[in-house]
Amino acid sequence: MALSTVQRRIAACQECPRLRAYCARVAQDKRAAYRDEVYWGRPVPGFGDRRARLLVLGLAPAAHGANRTGRPFTGDRASDFLMTAMHETGFSNLPTSQHRRDGLKLTDAYITAVVRCAPPDNRPSQAEISSCHEHLQAEMTALTRLRAVVALGRVAFDGFWRLLAERGATPTPRPKFQHGLVCEPPGGPSVVASYHPSQRNTNTGRLTPAMLTEVFARARAILEG
Repeated sequence: MALSTVQRRIAACQECPRLRAYCARVAQDKRAAYRDEVYWGRPVPGFGDRRARLLVLGLAPAAHGANRTGRPFTGDRASDFLMTAMHETGFSNLPTSQHRRDGLKLTDAYITAVVRCAPPDNRPSQAEISSCHEHLQAEMTALTRLRAVVALGRVAFDGFWRLLAERGATPTPRPKFQHGLVCEPPGGPSVVASYHPSQRNTNTGRLTPAMLTEVFARARAILEG
């Protein structure tokens, strides 16, 4: 299936009633700072270079970030934190990600998420994660040149290992999530684990700009190795 077809199917998905109702409500009520904007309010497809060798995998759209803008990691603080690191390591042409017409282009990278609809309190249920898994499967199949994955947070890390298990590519024993972990499973893309660039992690210093830049530097080394 072509990547463009996968993206259209994601945007039209109605599988999770709780998530669809929440996204629609947020898009109607809006945040005061964005009251004049038209929210996307639908499932958010992945974004980036169709020939990417690097997949950046997050948790889910932010209610007033990607759920508003319609592009992963766009329109909030986490987005700019991530894009700064990607810009410094040559994966993006801009250090910010503000809206779909901001001129941002990714080079050799594609950004997506385990869940495509913004969940209440940023906590999708396990059933919702499972329901969305087919979209990640389809994107992985369409991105035929992948050699590395940056997994942003434990949920993304677990979601990708599920994919590897389905392909028979998981090492034994399975590694535990920890920031900076690098794994090279047999028959699958290499995985670099990172804390998620959420405000909670960045405001507390659990994840610093230097730490995230180092994660992408490791991914770059894998691609160029």
